[in-house]
Amino acid sequence: MEQPDKQELNEDSCHSGSDRKSHHSDKTKNNLISRLNRIEGQIRGVKGLIEKDTYCDDVLNQIAAVQSALNGVGKLLLEHHLNSCVIERIQEGDNEVIKELMVTMNKLMK
Repeated sequence: MEQPDKQELNEDSCHSGSDRKSHHSDKTKNNLISRLNRIEGQIRGVKGLIEKDTYCDDVLNQIAAVQSALNGVGKLLLEHHLNSCVIERIQEGDNEVIKELMVTMNKLMK
């Protein structure tokens, strides 16, 4: 019986060498895509408001709504990342994931 190579063993993990990938459930992936599609529509709406010379305060309120929606996607993705990839890598003894996570969280909090 032929042994699977290291790449095959890691296909369902959060990382495999330099080819790291996430492994979201279809439900999670569809949720993220759905949210991003709505945000994409909101962005087009903001662009349209600017093209129509809409009152600045109204445009700014729409921008705030887009930012809030995007933050929601980030929080959901972060939650799934913590509960899967980060835990998995720590259990494997890869503590570099903590440094990586801190850099990412600092970027998210700007």
